[in-house]
Amino acid sequence: MTATVHVPPAGPPGRGGRPRARRSRRSAEAVRGWLYALPTAVFVAGLFLIPLALVVQMSGSDWPLLSGNHGWNFPENYQDAVSNRFFWDSVWFTLKYTVLTTVILLALSLGLAMLVQESTRWKGLLRTSFLVPSALGLASASLLFYVLYSPYAGPFADLMQAWGFTFLGTPDGALWSTIFLIVWRYAGFYMLLMLVGLQGIPDDVYEAARIDGASRWQTFRSVTIPLLRPTLALTTVLCVTGSLLAFEQFYILTKGGPDNSTITIVQLIYAVAFQGQNDLGVAGALSVIVLLALVVINIAQIRAFNRKAED
Repeated sequence: MTATVHVPPAGPPGRGGRPRARRSRRSAEAVRGWLYALPTAVFVAGLFLIPLALVVQMSGSDWPLLSGNHGWNFPENYQDAVSNRFFWDSVWFTLKYTVLTTVILLALSLGLAMLVQESTRWKGLLRTSFLVPSALGLASASLLFYVLYSPYAGPFADLMQAWGFTFLGTPDGALWSTIFLIVWRYAGFYMLLMLVGLQGIPDDVYEAARIDGASRWQTFRSVTIPLLRPTLALTTVLCVTGSLLAFEQFYILTKGGPDNSTITIVQLIYAVAFQGQNDLGVAGALSVIVLLALVVINIAQIRAFNRKAED
């Protein structure tokens, strides 16, 4: 009796090599993707992650400006940072400046965006006029307004001497003069962001609102604002973050005066690090506190906008 041996049919040629070919192709694509991302990763690591790690190390070390790291000094630096005589005043002033600047900038930029969106004859001229200040650097704009506000060489010098007032001579005057500079400099930039958001709203929605008999105010409140919420979230986060980190405008215009009334938290960090104390450890502790506050505030803003969108 002869035994029968079953031989499985041979598969099509090359099938066993296909998985290996697919894996090698995927590996090559992954390597190519990492190579594309490498310049950005190096940029982020060199200009953000490494400096951040250094600041965290400074915040916990005894680190004078001119003599380097003297060892671990935690939590004394944080205690010295909070107990600084200008700390709470700078926090309060920074928050007040942030609220005023954010409200004025967002309201004005939204109004300008709606103006240039609806205007037809002067649309190009208006857009260009509003955007021109955005091309100027903040330091250059601050120097320009420093001359403008000067009681000696500015165009309003004779008027200020005749009426006995100065733009930067009082705490309120210095604050509002700086806010005017920031609004002039950034209104066009935020207007552009708002304009992009407005142009993304379909015309059919406005047409339906008009058919339902909605007034302009009702359309703005019930249609424009809800559909513009992502843009409002972006502009609010940018404006709040930039205002909380305000430095150049106050450093050039007021130097923290008059009577230390316009010291922002970033100015305080600069003063502790490079003026007077020359203490990088306490300055690092202040920087970490500001970073944590920014993270908390931005998370709160994003959650607030997301909650409104869900409602």
